Amino acid sequence: MGWTNIRPMSLRLGLVQPIAHHPPDDERNVADAVAAIARLAKQGAHVVMFPETYPGPWRMPARFNPTEAMAAAAKEHRVCVEFGTLEPIDESAGTAYNTLVLALADGTTHAYRRTHPPGPWLYTGGKDWEFQYVAADDDYTVVPTEHGVFGQAMCSEVYVPEVARALALRGAEVLFMPAGTDKRKLWSTWRTLLWARAIENIAIVVSTQNMWDRSERGLALVATPEEIIFESTEPGEFVIDVDLARVRAMRADVDGVASGTVYASKAGLLTQWQRPEMYRKFLPAESASRTR
Repeated sequence: MGWTNIRPMSLRLGLVQPIAHHPPDDERNVADAVAAIARLAKQGAHVVMFPETYPGPWRMPARFNPTEAMAAAAKEHRVCVEFGTLEPIDESAGTAYNTLVLALADGTTHAYRRTHPPGPWLYTGGKDWEFQYVAADDDYTVVPTEHGVFGQAMCSEVYVPEVARALALRGAEVLFMPAGTDKRKLWSTWRTLLWARAIENIAIVVSTQNMWDRSERGLALVATPEEIIFESTEPGEFVIDVDLARVRAMRADVDGVASGTVYASKAGLLTQWQRPEMYRKFLPAESASRTR
């Protein structure tokens, strides 16, 4: 599928958990993001990751598009950059896709448009986000790079395990799942599910979120199938090294009665454990008929 020669053993992640600028000053986030890319690239980051809808815009009508500046920074500093923005559909109706963009080191970009849940209620009525969200019919395309195979999903899609599984079954080794703002009472379950997505998909799961001030609680996290190797509730920029060789070994191996002496999680979940012939039975018959 195009990534058989991608064999780095270590991936250096640069996570940004920023103090974001509220609308209508959100365009200021673009300059902050570009500066962060330069700083983290100097520290050897292969990928720089920002939160959901960062650097923006956060509202419709969209007053700016950060993609050109972010892709140019990725190319200038020879890093991959994961960032968020809105993709307008109809300015008069205020409709837009909430979109993640992966800018590669050659300046090319790959977009993921949020698919779950159905809209439009998710981003209306708040003081920061304000647009009519449209759920996209994305193909869950993964992006092979020299640093690994990347998949993109967004925020509370962490509560929908099918999204991460679709990416993993297409070969994604690293799942970028950036989030929005302070999780409040959801914080503990959100953290648990980020690790769960890593465990069940034998993948690296990476997340970070926006903060408006230091009184809030962030959720920057890097999870492997076997452990959470990094987390911070504070704003800042973080560099984390990840061992992709371990994930690849677990994916290539099979589970057995003695496997618990080798790994802290189950091997073979994407191959040995799969029963595709059962997938059509997962939904109750009446639900399946409605989806056809």
